[in-house]
Amino acid sequence: MPDLDPHRKLLILDRDGVINQDSDVFVKSADEWIPIPGSIDALARLSQAGWTLAIATNQSGLARGKFSSADLTAMHDKMIHLVEQAGGHIDHIAFCPHGPDDHCDCRKPLPGLLEQIRTGLSLDDLEGAIMVGDALRDLQAGQAMGCQAVLVRTGKGEKTLAAGEGLTQVAVVDDLASLANLLLAPATPQALRA
Repeated sequence: MPDLDPHRKLLILDRDGVINQDSDVFVKSADEWIPIPGSIDALARLSQAGWTLAIATNQSGLARGKFSSADLTAMHDKMIHLVEQAGGHIDHIAFCPHGPDDHCDCRKPLPGLLEQIRTGLSLDDLEGAIMVGDALRDLQAGQAMGCQAVLVRTGKGEKTLAAGEGLTQVAVVDDLASLANLLLAPATPQALRA
């Protein structure tokens, strides 16, 4: 397992299964958007410590007609509000509204969402940023842009870990709260060593 170098202080996160509970039938409303225990506090603590927080999320439920743009906005407003209430700030949200057969350039594992984040945050590159996800496609999108990959065991994480395919140079943590504890610990470079 690689060490994480936190010098860049940019954290890019998948949403469903990382920040909030995932659902096999889609998270379709703000009421269904339920934070994973400890995730909101983790984001707030990282934000307070100077980390830039960005979200990169596939939302094919839009293309499939499972929820509307207004529903997605309400979910994101709830997430932003909860993080701000806890004393943090989300700097950028990028989402892919397309389905798997739409041939877009933004649906992870393609790196289009991360390119949107790079542009939105006016960065030259994402080299050294940390990409957090619960699925292989999240990690592949991050690694394509030079990010360090972190797999959480929440959401689809355990299933991704069990499959094992394509998991090279990936750090594994229990959840977002565990990652925050490691990144905010004084000895971070050794904290995620296997």
